[in-house]
Amino acid sequence: MEAIYLRYSYDFRDYTGASQKRRVAYALAQFGLPNVSALQNRVLHDPAVFAQLLQFLTIPVSEMFRDPAYFLALRQQVVPVLHTYPSVKIWVAGCSTGEEAWSIAIMLHEEGLLKRTQIYATDINPASIEKARQGIFPLEAVKGYTTNYQQSGGTSAFSDYYTAAYGGARFDPFLCADVIFADHSLATDSVFAETQLVSCRNVLIYFNRKLQDRALGLFHESLCHRGFLGLGSKESIDFSGYAERFDTLAKAERIYRKAS
Repeated sequence: MEAIYLRYSYDFRDYTGASQKRRVAYALAQFGLPNVSALQNRVLHDPAVFAQLLQFLTIPVSEMFRDPAYFLALRQQVVPVLHTYPSVKIWVAGCSTGEEAWSIAIMLHEEGLLKRTQIYATDINPASIEKARQGIFPLEAVKGYTTNYQQSGGTSAFSDYYTAAYGGARFDPFLCADVIFADHSLATDSVFAETQLVSCRNVLIYFNRKLQDRALGLFHESLCHRGFLGLGSKESIDFSGYAERFDTLAKAERIYRKAS
């Protein structure tokens, strides 16, 4: 990972060992290579191979309205506060292929906030960012997305938001017309905007303690006074270096508020 960082400036050095080993083993199998040395040799000498490896190292896994209770808590406890701001900025960090960004856009549309909200959806994987920008998701996944949407407090028919196209479900471009999809690394990059909500779910679980604290530091710096932070269902700030800098808003849903 040190060699990859020096060659390509992608920093995986503080990702958890177990996760990293699984992904490297998977990459070796996919490339048909005998060992890590052989993989490193190919990656360092061929940027195209690194681009392929990046897909294995980041493994995009997401779904729309994942953990519906989280989105319901956002609707009921966070959105009313967001309404008090003349304009809103939201950062979806580690957005993968965009399912969460599109879900948040749908929620904001239904809550009358979308037109005055700027969403930043960031990830380190350029291929994932491009998929996120397109807003085309597998048709076979839509049934599950619909159930999630209904359980999250959705107020319309989920089918109103997409049409069958390009072999998938293409979501209405108006939802993300003002979303900025961009390359950003929580391991190496800095804060780029003041936000009212940061949603970074199921990303920190792949980081070691050092990198988790770095990411939480970025979120804390980005958030405005009393801004909101949402994490994944298996993540927590309780044992981090930032535990005292956030208040718990919805414990089960992992939603926190920047301490005053």
